[in-house]
Amino acid sequence: MPLVLGVDSSTQSTKAVLVDADDGTVVAHRTAPHPAGTEVDPRAWLAAFDDATSGLIDRAAAVAVGGQQHGLVALDGTGVPVRDALLWNDTRSAAAARDLIEEMGGAQACADAIGSVLVASFTATKLRWLRDNEPANAGRVAEVLLPHDYVSRHAARPGTPAFTDRGDASGTGYFATAEGAWRPDLAKAALGHEPALPAVVAPGAVAAHTVTDQVVAAGTGDNMGAALGLDLRPGDVLVSIGTSGVASTVSRSPIADGTGTVTGFADASGGFLPMVTTMNAAGILDLQAKWLGVDHDHLAMLAMQSRPGAGGVTFLPYYGGERTPNRPDATGTWTGLTTRTTRADLARAAFEAMLCALADAVDALLAAIPESPRRVLLVGGATRSPAVRALAPAILGRPVLLPPPGEYVALGAARQAAWALSGAATPPDWPLAGTETLDAAPQVAVRAAYAALRDSPSNPHLEHVEASVRSAPK
Repeated sequence: MPLVLGVDSSTQSTKAVLVDADDGTVVAHRTAPHPAGTEVDPRAWLAAFDDATSGLIDRAAAVAVGGQQHGLVALDGTGVPVRDALLWNDTRSAAAARDLIEEMGGAQACADAIGSVLVASFTATKLRWLRDNEPANAGRVAEVLLPHDYVSRHAARPGTPAFTDRGDASGTGYFATAEGAWRPDLAKAALGHEPALPAVVAPGAVAAHTVTDQVVAAGTGDNMGAALGLDLRPGDVLVSIGTSGVASTVSRSPIADGTGTVTGFADASGGFLPMVTTMNAAGILDLQAKWLGVDHDHLAMLAMQSRPGAGGVTFLPYYGGERTPNRPDATGTWTGLTTRTTRADLARAAFEAMLCALADAVDALLAAIPESPRRVLLVGGATRSPAVRALAPAILGRPVLLPPPGEYVALGAARQAAWALSGAATPPDWPLAGTETLDAAPQVAVRAAYAALRDSPSNPHLEHVEASVRSAPK
């Protein structure tokens, strides 16, 4: 049986899985840590790749790399990093994002051009920050890559030109997502001169070969890799509950949402991957457990002792501001507290608020695509909580599929490698064994109470925030 290697070069670590190309069975895996921080010497990722793939890559017939989206790897004419890479979660370029949106003619014009409204995570904004704040470094930039591009080229034969895929390219801010082509004029406008950009490899095509003639596939961004690893189909929604919350779906049609709520990415298989993000997700539960002085198991137990609606307690969990809805200056807002409020009510309110925010994200996503809703899949560390599993289908208002725990970005990269190795028109069909279906009666009243607080004129953040959204969407 041929084996393929999928690699996830994430923010925190490199994870490598060796997979049976015929059925997707993981036969071996290794990990290696990355340095912490929002700016990192990208050569550390190459060392982590070598460590994590040691003993695995020699057994593989093909390899592909999934990686953290958006990060800026700026290289000089000899291929050496001009400075440490700026990661997706480095927000110093927020003002640059606003400037670039204005220069492009406003938020809708920006979305029409690239599929999304720029925010600080996008690579183009980091190029503009570099131009304005480190002009000497900006002047030395000859080539711009994404993190996965940089690692993928390391896996290939020395001298191989850089390559990428349309999925990860769609998060740069200088790629016309609907057309599937670079916009070098936008890269030039951001940086001040036109840098070399990687070749965009077609879905399923061979991008390069290793020194021992193994196939190297194009690789892709982490969200695109996860969609491929979970075999999302048009209309499927993937809800990921990590530190932030992400709802994404596969669509046959491009998205251009000028409100900035839905980012219009491409996927790794020829379609599109609209996405909605919340800044607050599992961190809501972390904070509530800390305040109540319990661990997460106890928090879940408390929550299930309360009734739907948490005894009348409702809150907006926008502790660090929020992106969906766009309320960057918001804070957490509690209401309905009385002398009858119990610790169980406070615990339940945390789970309900987190899931209501994610349900809002799913609603916005489904409203933006032409496909009818199909399945909702739930992944992420928070899904280990019994309360999340019990309440998710009730708050989302539909059955939820819970795949088994797995490294789905790396698995998606492995599936892409197997696709390139096979030369087939479509990715291989890998069954996703062990998926559990979660179901519960919809809790419409809980959603309604949350929406009423979210949209209340008495909300102290609403008037200021809505004005800021009109003047500076992001």
